Amino acid sequence: MKKTFVSVALGVALATSGAAFAAGEMGNMDMSSGAKQGNAANSSMSHGEVKKVDTASGKLTIKHGPLENLGMEGMTMAFKVQDPTMLSQVKVGDKIDFVAEEVDGALTVTKLQKQ
Repeated sequence: MKKTFVSVALGVALATSGAAFAAGEMGNMDMSSGAKQGNAANSSMSHGEVKKVDTASGKLTIKHGPLENLGMEGMTMAFKVQDPTMLSQVKVGDKIDFVAEEVDGALTVTKLQKQ
């Protein structure tokens, strides 16, 4: 029983000391710059290739790399476009740079440039 109590007490002491150490290390960090970096990441462009242009539904299917601002890995998926004229700017096979954001619950291309 005594060994169990000592083991539990030691485990609690180690867990709380690690948390206190981490809090102490982060106490000097300037957290205001994180918001600035987040905004920069949101506006950074991702790279992709147009796989389908669907004018009827107002969507582009894009094979893309990681979308860091959305926390997504690379894949092929359909996106709504914010401006329908974007659909006439590209064709299947075009390499593009784009920004995708969540708009009203839908992943939407908000900026688009041909490479």
